[in-house]
Amino acid sequence: MADTFNIRPQDLHAWTAALFEAAGSSATEAQLTADHLVGANLSGHDSHGVGMAPRYVQSLLNDELQLNQTIGVVADTGAMLVIDGKRGMGPSMAYQTMNLAIERARQHGVVAVGLRNAHHIGRIGHWAEQAVAAGMISVHFTNALSSQAAVSPFGGAEGRFVTNPFTVGMQGPDGLPIVLDFATSAIAHGKVRVAFNKGEAVPPGALIDNQGQPTTDPGVMFPSDKSQALGALVTFGEHKGYALAMVCELLGAALTGGETTQPKNYPRQYGVWNNMFTLVFDPAKLGTQARFASEAQSFIDWVKSARLSAVGQANGGILMPGDPERRMRQARAKGVPVDAGTMQQLDDAARSINARKGSALQPLSALAI
Repeated sequence: MADTFNIRPQDLHAWTAALFEAAGSSATEAQLTADHLVGANLSGHDSHGVGMAPRYVQSLLNDELQLNQTIGVVADTGAMLVIDGKRGMGPSMAYQTMNLAIERARQHGVVAVGLRNAHHIGRIGHWAEQAVAAGMISVHFTNALSSQAAVSPFGGAEGRFVTNPFTVGMQGPDGLPIVLDFATSAIAHGKVRVAFNKGEAVPPGALIDNQGQPTTDPGVMFPSDKSQALGALVTFGEHKGYALAMVCELLGAALTGGETTQPKNYPRQYGVWNNMFTLVFDPAKLGTQARFASEAQSFIDWVKSARLSAVGQANGGILMPGDPERRMRQARAKGVPVDAGTMQQLDDAARSINARKGSALQPLSALAI
């Protein structure tokens, strides 16, 4: 078997949509899920791409993920909303929530929205980009619950929460999105999974083993002996990332009426639940757009005028938030790489759906170029 397969983006999208339609999603839900997962791969975030599909399938087959849900409005004061995701497919639940948030921001200028109890909503930058495309600015605080607490608090030697991303999206003066989107852990948990599947080490300073000692071995998060204690990711920036992770947990989950990362709230096995607190506002209503455009452009020009370090030279200049994703979309326009371990999991997911649903979905590996 090849170490890496390349799949045309359109083929990967069609196969992913077909997988979830075969699983029981409506055509709309399957398309939204494929849009999101393949979009993450095209943006260079394989941790949140189609490699998550096998886990979605297992969550569905174990009656955790619930298909074809419509968001439920739990509280509504006009400019403040609480939405229940009903354990539904995350890309659909978040898409519906952001559409409602954008509509309310147009009406009121600003809206605060809590989305709780959604299955994995993926790369939060995708939802910031949805707001930016509608002319809005958005800020997101998100928590996640998995079957394990994968990130240790600063000073701790075992996991207590998950990667809890913080995200901001706005339109830059050149019309392109400026998107800040990062996990509060040193790297995303999915990047550890990708490294494990590839048989590669993770960067130093990202993981500790089950004794609390630094390691670059992703296997500490995926032990073959299930009774063995897990290692953990560490937060970025030591106490700073830890503090931001706590804010994401408390705003994203506790404030929205969602579940915080405690064993009593863990999914049974395969699910990943997300809760997200989002602020969306319409910058046009501030009356400062002309000033913003000129001041932002002059500031960006000033920042980019700095002499380049070795990193800047290697990157071809000083990048703005969102530039790496735009570059990656160009680089992957003709082919998305899928490592052999992930490909095996995707082919297995297709076989599982075929066996349960009586479908005839072909293995993804058959589409490799």
